[in-house]
Amino acid sequence: MSRQREFLELVKENERLIWRVCNLYIDDADEREDLFQEVVGQAWRSYDNFRGDSKFTTWLYRVALNTAISHHRKRIRRRRVEAQGEFLHTAPASDPYEEEVGLMYAAIARLSKVDKALVLLYLDDRSYEEMAEIMGFSVTNVGVRLNRIRKKLKDDCAPKK
Repeated sequence: MSRQREFLELVKENERLIWRVCNLYIDDADEREDLFQEVVGQAWRSYDNFRGDSKFTTWLYRVALNTAISHHRKRIRRRRVEAQGEFLHTAPASDPYEEEVGLMYAAIARLSKVDKALVLLYLDDRSYEEMAEIMGFSVTNVGVRLNRIRKKLKDDCAPKK
């Protein structure tokens, strides 16, 4: 099997991973498509450097997150007026659960790029060890950061009195 075909099959198997990252950083459908293509392109350019020391998904997460963060920074520079990191999700007011989910996504949108990435990995049931490897942190640092994020999200989502 050719290297290109192998890569395309791996991307196809893991395209949901890439879409989750794209959805986290971009709210516009066309821009998400562009970011998806950018992630796949960056992964292809870097594929020869993938040595298999880690799982392919771990490596792909790292490429996708780094590409999305870089894309996000460029976008912010281009659009200083636009609010950072708004989520596409809009919850109907008729369903209290959906409203809570919408509030949680809005709170996640206000997190830093790194904290958003950790939340995504956490919600994707990645182990602390895998999160540490993807993000380049120690396992202890991942735990500390996640605890701080949980507290911040809890505070942000608590009903205002």
